[in-house]
Amino acid sequence: MNSDDVIYLSLLIFSMGFGLYYRKITNPEYKKLVGALVGFSIVVVVSGFHVLHVLITALVNSCIILYANKRKCHIYSFVFSFLYLFFFRSTAYFGIPYAPGHTNLIEMMLVLKLVGLAFEVNKSLEAMKKQDESFKTEEQQLEYERSQISVEFSDIICYAFNYCGVLTGPYFRYVTYFDHLHKPYQQYDNYLPAVKKKLYWVPLLVSLHLLTSNYWPVDYINTEEFLNRSFLYRYWYIWPTFLILRSRIYFGLILTEIVCVIGGMGVYPQFTNPKSGHGPTQHFKQLKEITDPQILKETKYSYETIQSINPYESDCVPTMREAMKHWNITVQYWLAMYIYRNFPYKKYRTHFTMLISAVWHGVYSGYYFCIATVPFALVYEDIWVKLLLEGSEGLSLQIAKLIMVFLKMQMFSYQSVAFVLLEIRKILNYYNCVYHCVPLIYLGLYFLGRYLLKLKTKRFRSTSD
Repeated sequence: MNSDDVIYLSLLIFSMGFGLYYRKITNPEYKKLVGALVGFSIVVVVSGFHVLHVLITALVNSCIILYANKRKCHIYSFVFSFLYLFFFRSTAYFGIPYAPGHTNLIEMMLVLKLVGLAFEVNKSLEAMKKQDESFKTEEQQLEYERSQISVEFSDIICYAFNYCGVLTGPYFRYVTYFDHLHKPYQQYDNYLPAVKKKLYWVPLLVSLHLLTSNYWPVDYINTEEFLNRSFLYRYWYIWPTFLILRSRIYFGLILTEIVCVIGGMGVYPQFTNPKSGHGPTQHFKQLKEITDPQILKETKYSYETIQSINPYESDCVPTMREAMKHWNITVQYWLAMYIYRNFPYKKYRTHFTMLISAVWHGVYSGYYFCIATVPFALVYEDIWVKLLLEGSEGLSLQIAKLIMVFLKMQMFSYQSVAFVLLEIRKILNYYNCVYHCVPLIYLGLYFLGRYLLKLKTKRFRSTSD
């Protein structure tokens, strides 16, 4: 464990402890200021003078949200934030030292929050236009009312720097932040079961990470000794490499979820069926009317809004499409809600969304090798889903799922090598030493799948006739 990991873990543990005090604060204004002050202090501790980058991002976005045309403020915020994120990661070319790694994580989350807030403000304007229109149901009207927000400069800054999620997430909307200040749910929920449920994963993930890192370190890939090993060993090495990556990511995301749970961020009554990143999705009338302390005390609560990872589902679902819905869920929500749905060319939505995801992760080639290749992998996968999963049942379905899980994890593992090695020279050295076997295999599976799918379609048509 290096010094950055020690600092990161120490700040998360501090945040958990502070949450015990924070969740008991009932004055919204005081809570808003205290949460932001602690969050900003964390930013200063890990960033030093590089905190200027974070301040520039927050201040410029605040001006855009407050003073730009609300019909286009989300576009301005998106363009500025991603351009500045690119500059932030290229400062050495301008004679400015690179910021610490944790500052990069803070900047990444700040971009999601502030660009997301600009989209919320834009959607709020659209909702106001529909006030005079007739809604089909009262639920729809109440949902529109929840989306109508009005922010001031202090609201934006305090939302941006609230200690919950300031380091590595999870992402939550401004509406969720506003509710946690003004709603009393965290005064009545029993949060300990939610914390224990998440803590169960920690020993397993830590053990797996330490074990794989010790016996199969990632740096070994770059050695001459590794290149002299057998082809099967070099190829097999993608599996422990991916295990190291995902155990580390799962561990970090689970700890950030615990910070939010203890602090009371993102808690809603269970009957509202809250979704990750979004919040309540139904029973808005009941949510609005629930004010009686006794009813609030008897209500069951959910922290689904801030759930970022579902390790079991992420690993065990049969397809890449399904797995991505359980991996870094709140960020996936942001990408789907603000990028995918708003991109004008439907045919290229997935490609553009994955490109933005790669840009958001960093400027290294590895992110583009890993993330931007996902749409091409999905093309092959969609064919084999139709061949193996659709229409199958019983034992044959279970076998088909196992095959798809293996193919999914193999592709993820192969892509993860690029995500870990980052530099194009190192990536190509590894891919060359395994002769690019995985993409070649999947290319063969693509053409084989197309051929078999045509035969299956012809057989179906002949039996229908």
